[in-house]
Amino acid sequence: MPSSAPVPPHASAARPGYRAVLGAPYAARTFGAALLGRLSYGVVPLALLLAVRDATGSYSAAGAAMALFGLASVALSPVRAGLVDRHGPRRALPPMAALYTALLLAVAAAARPGTPPAVLAALVLAAGVCTPPLGPVMRTLWRRLHPDAALLRRAYSLDGVFEELLFVAGPLLVGLLLPVTGPDGAVVAGAGLLLTGALLMVASPLTAPGTREDGPAEGEDAATGGRRRRRAGGRLGGGRALRRAVLAAAVTGLALGALDLMVVASAERQGRPEAVGWILAALSLGSAVGGLGLGALDRPLPNAARLPLFTAGLGLALAAAGLAPGLLLLGAAVALAGLFVSPALTTAYLVADEAVVPGARTRAGAWVNTAVNAGSAGGGAAVGLMVGHLPLPLCFALAAAPALAAAPVLWTRDFGDAGSRRKSDPARDAAA
Repeated sequence: MPSSAPVPPHASAARPGYRAVLGAPYAARTFGAALLGRLSYGVVPLALLLAVRDATGSYSAAGAAMALFGLASVALSPVRAGLVDRHGPRRALPPMAALYTALLLAVAAAARPGTPPAVLAALVLAAGVCTPPLGPVMRTLWRRLHPDAALLRRAYSLDGVFEELLFVAGPLLVGLLLPVTGPDGAVVAGAGLLLTGALLMVASPLTAPGTREDGPAEGEDAATGGRRRRRAGGRLGGGRALRRAVLAAAVTGLALGALDLMVVASAERQGRPEAVGWILAALSLGSAVGGLGLGALDRPLPNAARLPLFTAGLGLALAAAGLAPGLLLLGAAVALAGLFVSPALTTAYLVADEAVVPGARTRAGAWVNTAVNAGSAGGGAAVGLMVGHLPLPLCFALAAAPALAAAPVLWTRDFGDAGSRRKSDPARDAAA
């Protein structure tokens, strides 16, 4: 008989804050495990790149291997998340984590001079196929912990801020490991972080079968609940609201991918390449401040109304950054752009979460995550083609254009809560 973990009520305080988010039973424990595993995502890409480069002596071979890794990881993310929605975290995550870890260890063992680049590329590609969706799973668990809209917004904001910090901390950790273990040791460390975090996550009572969306509802037996989960796992729903969330995430990712390269070009053209680090740190700081600020608001606009505002703000700040006459003002403009990044992504996740059927929320979050990563890759590639042929201010303006163009598309007159609309319209839900 499946066990049922207690699902805590949201805090009763008039202004529940971040302490209430983490103070729910098992919240801090589960979130800490998720962060430990997700730190791997900041460690593994750089470690793999360096390991393949050292083994082959070729940056092109390393770049090709990492392109395959990123493509498999991003493109198949909704598929892996669908497995979690269908079977639950406790059944789906451990096999993924075990395969991912084993393949990373195989890469570390094979990354030796003389190993054919095709062998390393195949192992790296296979690891990307198995990347566990710890972020989408954690966001689904936040929904179970905090059905209250204000607390859920704070939880998503906190999650987004910490994710930003992990992608700063990951490369720093690789830098600390390289003199001691070499790149193959950093790959092993990244694999260990992922496996440990994933196993600690599924050990949390929040992932037990029978909790809210995972198990049978009151009055159902386990078989009926399982059939209901499988039906939900086969459809996503969400309609236009989900498409808006994915579009907002894609243009935000595109802006970020383009901005990284344009900052590098700006710093090099002014003879100060060392400034890249602190300018991009300003972006992360601005994003963290924006994310925490969004979560702290008492009565923000509805999610659907915020989405076009944040994407437009990001586009305007990015265009203004191209007009900065010096690196100091460029850093300030980049920090201003960062203020919109975490709020835009947090709101996109919230809109997707509200829009889809309950049993598909992990997959919805994975689609948003996929859109961010795909947009980032596309933005970097597009700006890479432009930056050597066009003036930098024009490159900034062109990179800002998708976010600005998306704002009117994202605008909707229907600002009601998607979840409430779904409950009140069963016919539409059945057709989703």
